[in-house]
Amino acid sequence: MTIKSIIVAVDENNAIGKDNNLLCHLPNDLKHFKAVTQGHPVIMGRKTFESLPKGALPNRRNIVITRNRELQFDRCEMVSSIQEAIDLCKDEQEIFFIGGGTIYNEAIIFADKLYLTRIHHQFEADTFFPAIDASLWKKISKEDFQPDEKHKYAYSFITFEKIKR
Repeated sequence: MTIKSIIVAVDENNAIGKDNNLLCHLPNDLKHFKAVTQGHPVIMGRKTFESLPKGALPNRRNIVITRNRELQFDRCEMVSSIQEAIDLCKDEQEIFFIGGGTIYNEAIIFADKLYLTRIHHQFEADTFFPAIDASLWKKISKEDFQPDEKHKYAYSFITFEKIKR
């Protein structure tokens, strides 16, 4: 069975972005994202894809969800729904939903696992991640990091698994 995962960086208020940009630059979060998603399909909305500085992410199958059936992006598979993306990946070990807000809000019901980077700060934002319901999710790991010369804010890598019922 394919593990359906979400990977996201959020601030203290679950903000994820503003004006189609990330909240801040955390080099270790970008390295973490790359290490976790490498070799796996990444599924994203059109606006998230358009925000990527170099287009399709290397060493990953890029799947873009869009309502525009005419739209094509280089090195991407195009689908029109989350279910279509999941169906396309039925033989994969693990898939990752990587944004944006609309995709996260829909994908969280399908997700088995959350890889969350909690940025210990509050930013001005226009896009948010849904609240994590403690009755549905169990924290399985947490690593804390303090600010340093490359990271203006403290942050934590937290992994959650959906509680089996």
